[in-house]
Amino acid sequence: MHALLVEDDDRMAQALGTALAQRGHTVRRVARALDALRHTREAEFVLLDLGLPDLDGIELLRRLRRVCGAPLIVVTARCEERDIVQGLRAGADDYVVKPFRMAELMARIDTVRRRTDARAGLPGPGDPSGEGAGIRIVRRGDAEVDLAARTVTVGGAEVRLTRREFDVLAHLAARPDEVHSRAEILDRIWGDAFLAASRSLDVHVAGIRAKTGRSGLVRTVRGFGYQLGPER
Repeated sequence: MHALLVEDDDRMAQALGTALAQRGHTVRRVARALDALRHTREAEFVLLDLGLPDLDGIELLRRLRRVCGAPLIVVTARCEERDIVQGLRAGADDYVVKPFRMAELMARIDTVRRRTDARAGLPGPGDPSGEGAGIRIVRRGDAEVDLAARTVTVGGAEVRLTRREFDVLAHLAARPDEVHSRAEILDRIWGDAFLAASRSLDVHVAGIRAKTGRSGLVRTVRGFGYQLGPER
């Protein structure tokens, strides 16, 4: 697996590069945002520091997400809640704060890589595995979720969600009549039900509501989880 490591600190880059190489990954390390954009298409996953010398890391993250669908983990010293929320909303699949344990980061990389291929993780039409088998398009009012094409339209106009936002919405749409617990969603989409205390899921639900302009598309079941909004 080919990793793009965007890190301007030489010592940190060396440690991360060594750990990745020991796990069989090839690594391209860059220290500037412009170089990251130049090499993003070859990346199979990305580790991104936010403290870069030539561009704010959140802005780089937004630009990367326009051209790169690879799993992306932010690895940064920024630990304020607003920074974490911004990173997740901008399209990060995970957010790791420095200092961190290397074994934990490697485990998070493995988890993100397993979970971000939603085509493999979420059954499509005719999928015999069960969940959502035979369902292609789910409609709620003027909103349509196409599980096979991985698109969302509202009033006929396409809405651009991040990969993780779509994964959450598709999980709810695959079984639209069921209420899904936080632990279930986190386990299915993030690969870790014990993240239930984190705000990652709430941030992505808020992103779905804001981008679609349909606050009722995802219904909160207080104290339990979420459900696709009712038909109207």
